[in-house]
Amino acid sequence: MTGIDKADEAQLLATIDRWIEREVAPRVKEFDHADKWPAEIVEQMKELGLFGATISPEYGGLGLPARTYAEIVMRVSSVWMAITGIFNSHLMLALAVEKFGTERQKQQWLPKFATGEIRGGLALTEPDAGTDLQSIRMVARRDGNDCYVINGTKTWISNGIEGHCFAMLVKTDPQANPRHTGMSLFITPKGPGFKVGRKLEKLGYHSIDSGELVFEDYRIPADHLIGEVEGKGFAQVAGGLELGRINVAARGVGIAEGALRLATSYAQMRKTFGKPIWEHQAIALKIGEMATRARAARLLTLDAADIFDRGERCDMEAGMAKYFSSEAALENSIESMRIHGAYGYSKEYDIERLYRDAPLTCIGEGTNEMQRLIIARQWVRRNPVS
Repeated sequence: MTGIDKADEAQLLATIDRWIEREVAPRVKEFDHADKWPAEIVEQMKELGLFGATISPEYGGLGLPARTYAEIVMRVSSVWMAITGIFNSHLMLALAVEKFGTERQKQQWLPKFATGEIRGGLALTEPDAGTDLQSIRMVARRDGNDCYVINGTKTWISNGIEGHCFAMLVKTDPQANPRHTGMSLFITPKGPGFKVGRKLEKLGYHSIDSGELVFEDYRIPADHLIGEVEGKGFAQVAGGLELGRINVAARGVGIAEGALRLATSYAQMRKTFGKPIWEHQAIALKIGEMATRARAARLLTLDAADIFDRGERCDMEAGMAKYFSSEAALENSIESMRIHGAYGYSKEYDIERLYRDAPLTCIGEGTNEMQRLIIARQWVRRNPVS
């Protein structure tokens, strides 16, 4: 990631804030309640450059550092988390190509990714393989010198229906031991043999499509193998998970802060027993806890982003940020709903959407149970008994 000076960053974030206020906030209920693809908002995100946010300028992107990108995700997620998934899943695809692809692959794909002309995502999960990626069953078989044939199914793939192209994790050697040495990552545009299955219905995270992708004798040129070397796929995916977890942490911060903002506003307007409800100790205690959680989540996320921007290993810090921020999102959303009382259960109020969206942050990019194991493992390795 390249740097950005303070003035340019402030101008960019101010532009994002205005866009959220004028274009996103007024229409979020319309799209969310209907679970409707927000085509107009996607076009606006293209114009803002969000589909090229972390792509290097030499390939047409903004080249934003992780810290600035996290700030954008926080701001958007505080109003509507779902649309951050439309550009973040796409940027994970772009990151895989930029970080591990050949120069020819970068020149061919990244400029079109940056403009949003070609949009997509990362296709990892299968019906029987989620957190344990080494259990995937999708297979790519070499057919001659210039082609692979792929068969299998992916599920819960963000942008699966509306997207055009995906970074697809497959097994090129199902018998490999250790298993990860037989896994490869391909750039897979839609075409013959690539079928989109059903749209998966969700509790929240509406308007971004989550779909099944079915491959039946899907033929793809050999030069679509990222890096053009087999057996590197698992490492290539793991190399992008740190930024992915920082993104999910930023989403959690956004929800935690959004829930706090809604609770703070409502608690000053709503009165019982002759005074605003925030003056009642029970409500004040909740707001105090919510404010502390949101602040701690923000600082953990920015800390992980800063380490990532320095090019240092940050799987522990990203895991801490993802774990804490997502739990903060969950806790703040339910506490805000309780502060709203019966109104919090109404679709007329925004808090019910944050409440529905929050649980996904505890699951996406590796469950929080897995994050705690990663944190513990890295912590012990960094603090051995002397």
